[in-house]
Amino acid sequence: MRRRLAIPLLIALLSLASGTASQAEVEQVENLRVSFDADFAPNELPRDRPAPVKVHIEGRIATTDGTHPPALRWLEVSLHRNGRLSGKGLPVCSAPFLQSTSTRTALARCRPALVGRGSFRADVQLGRSIPATGTILAFNSRRRGKPSLLLHLFAAVPVRFTLVVPLVIGHRAEGQFGTVLRAKIPRLGGGLGSITQIQLTIGRRYSFRGEPRSYASAACSAPAGFPGAVFSFARASFRFEAHREIRTTLVRDCRVR
Repeated sequence: MRRRLAIPLLIALLSLASGTASQAEVEQVENLRVSFDADFAPNELPRDRPAPVKVHIEGRIATTDGTHPPALRWLEVSLHRNGRLSGKGLPVCSAPFLQSTSTRTALARCRPALVGRGSFRADVQLGRSIPATGTILAFNSRRRGKPSLLLHLFAAVPVRFTLVVPLVIGHRAEGQFGTVLRAKIPRLGGGLGSITQIQLTIGRRYSFRGEPRSYASAACSAPAGFPGAVFSFARASFRFEAHREIRTTLVRDCRVR
């Protein structure tokens, strides 16, 4: 029995020693291909208590034959239970404040609730394929009484549009994934547009009632006596038009400091 337990632990240590690199997972269904990547920093964390981190998420959507990709309609991202998101003490921003606003106006209205930034690319079909790029802002929010993350996407050229996406934050009592973010994606350009790439970094340090806090935090719960661990960090589910769904899981490592 001890030998059987020692083998996977030895593999984990060898992975840590070689420096497990962040690598995107690529999944494909028919001609639809999704690349998903996520990581956190710093990589060295306490064993028995959460410490501030920043979480970086990146996704790409494409087709193998170059056709217009289907619109993403539903997204779910689950994070390992050793990490958590908490906006306790932070101001909140609500979706009506952000509708039809630019990045500049969104910041003017909700900057105190800002917890992340990023960028995106989209493909809009207006007789021909028109690529668009823009900025993402992430705000602390609440939706129907539950904590949420409010994403504000704005593009100015060549097509001007604003997309507001609420991600409800839930928690599971059991299993390796404790924090779950779910979102129904609004139609872009009346259904003519598709998001093709997203890069987002979430994390903010602040004070509440005189105590330091962090919107994103994590611990490295390696077994006693081991310098680190390899674990399933994130699991994502992407559902598209025509009910096509792609799922993927990312494995990452951490070190005990």
